Amino acid sequence: MTRVDQAAPSTDRILAGVALMIGFCVTAPLLDVAAKLASSSVPVGQITAARFIVQCLLMAPVVMLMGLSLRVGRGLWFALVIRATLLLLSTFCFIAAIRVMPLADALAIVFVAPFIVLLVGKFYLSEDVGPRRVAAALVGFVGVLFVIQPSFSAFGAVALFPLGTAVGFAFYILVTRGLSRKVHPVTLQFYTGLIASALCLPIMFLADGTGSDLLDPVWPQGITWVWLLGVGLFATVSHMMMTYALSMAPSATLAPLQYLELPVATLLGYLVFGDFPNALTLTGIAIIIGAGLYMIHRERVTARELITERAAPPI
Repeated sequence: MTRVDQAAPSTDRILAGVALMIGFCVTAPLLDVAAKLASSSVPVGQITAARFIVQCLLMAPVVMLMGLSLRVGRGLWFALVIRATLLLLSTFCFIAAIRVMPLADALAIVFVAPFIVLLVGKFYLSEDVGPRRVAAALVGFVGVLFVIQPSFSAFGAVALFPLGTAVGFAFYILVTRGLSRKVHPVTLQFYTGLIASALCLPIMFLADGTGSDLLDPVWPQGITWVWLLGVGLFATVSHMMMTYALSMAPSATLAPLQYLELPVATLLGYLVFGDFPNALTLTGIAIIIGAGLYMIHRERVTARELITERAAPPI
């Protein structure tokens, strides 16, 4: 009789995790839509600040209702600040990009982040990464070049901003790996919003009156308030969906679903802004998705082989 691993998630929990991940893929692009709509009249820095201020305000009552402690070890504060700073820079770069670029183009470039995480893990953290996954990561970078080339021709250096988002987000993931084992995810979300807000507000104060298109704050008018609120709301909801999805289902099950975010972003970009990727960009997106899915497949194969080796009886 085969023993069932008691730690394995139930089918219902896995299905709930899948549903939450799909919810993330639908909700996250709405954040991008709200940010792009707001960027027509509000500087990028102010939109970025709104994203974290709203997150902080939304998460504070959740922390209290759940009765969570806000205490963290002294040794964790540096990592919390680094994590918030990385997400702040990633958000700023992405909003600066989608101000002029189509959503799908910018998001496709950001999807190089998992490849960066893999390569950093192999060459800097000495993680066991096989040559096939390294090759898949390099192919993914080729796909990014297909997306950047027409974007660079059309929009100039701003097409490189999503690469900044990808690099920042990749290191954000690496820092989060360590913190997620020591800090509750809801508390982590609250502190990310609080620290990032504390970093944004002095910058906005100093930038006031400078005339900078990216940083000089303005007083929002009319429906722009709704777009700014939407940026923070959709960011908070989508990230909480992903956090709880990962707690309910194996990451290997959920990882391929993240690529649903690209077609959703493409559809919303077309419906709201009339943007649609050209043939070269679509080719690049297909290469990125293909390389990413193959990399996930190889990770699954490697994990199964490792489990088999550990379960094999000694000779």
